[in-house]
Amino acid sequence: MPNNSASNIATADALTLLLHNQHALAAAIEEVAVWLSANSVAVVAENAVMAMETLDTNAKAITDAIMRIRQS
Repeated sequence: MPNNSASNIATADALTLLLHNQHALAAAIEEVAVWLSANSVAVVAENAVMAMETLDTNAKAITDAIMRIRQS
């Protein structure tokens, strides 16, 4: 597949926006987890923390992909 700079830029830009959305979702889930924990709903708060860990893991992979695309 030939290197298409405009396509790579568009793809990286779209992934960057998705990454920003992912960070926003993680922040919202964290706020809910803190509230749940403060209101004695520890099991649900624990599930929210696990969801945040998944978001963090995937954010790292998305960031790496964005960097590879921008460097190609």
